[in-house]
Amino acid sequence: MTYCVGMVLDKGLVLMSDTRTNSGVDNISVFRKMFSWQVPGERMIAVMTAGNLATTQAVVSQLEERTKQPDERETTLLNGPTMFSVVSEIGKLLRATIDKQQKANGDKGKGRFTASIIVAGQIAGMEPRLFMIYPEGNFIEASWDTPFFQIGETKYGRPIIIRGYDRDMSFEDAVKLLMVSFDSTLKANLSVGLPLDLLVIGKDDFAPTHEHRVTQDDPYFAQISDNWGAALKSAFHSLPDYTFESGANADSK
Repeated sequence: MTYCVGMVLDKGLVLMSDTRTNSGVDNISVFRKMFSWQVPGERMIAVMTAGNLATTQAVVSQLEERTKQPDERETTLLNGPTMFSVVSEIGKLLRATIDKQQKANGDKGKGRFTASIIVAGQIAGMEPRLFMIYPEGNFIEASWDTPFFQIGETKYGRPIIIRGYDRDMSFEDAVKLLMVSFDSTLKANLSVGLPLDLLVIGKDDFAPTHEHRVTQDDPYFAQISDNWGAALKSAFHSLPDYTFESGANADSK
């Protein structure tokens, strides 16, 4: 399992992913799940992947190969006219890869090669955009109603983002919010783990505004984890005390 989050802000895009891949408690590996490509001054595109590792690696490898021969396709990462066309091509590639792997493995392979992808980026003259691609190859775009996407192990970190997200928040506050979301997920699920990859894409920058890998000894992440735990305990103890009498009165109403 994994955990990836893409978030749209007025100022641009913020992405974070973990790197843990495991097939059991005694077989844990680290694989990068965030990848990016750029044409300085013209476009910046990033993807995050979750699901079967062989599937996601095959898709990313093919995307990388296409960037080396962009003239052979009209809708590669480097020359697609819009983010919509780029995402459409990635969706087709994901679906074709899953179908190929399932066909090669017969009926026993069905359901084993699923994967999902978050695509984020901006092309010059257009707004930053964020998409989520499903295993079937279809996709949805982030909006005012749904300004962030999660893939992988989403349930533990989602409440944090819902309560703390604000579209006009600073990049720094958005990173802080994602740090808390990932810390909550790491605490609850062993299939998500450090290091974490962080990418900030500022509007009209067409290059990484900020990149960082959060490792086990990262002092800021450790501080966030410790302080968030202490803040939760403090908030809990500040809530009104429950008494058997108040409970009985509530039941009798």
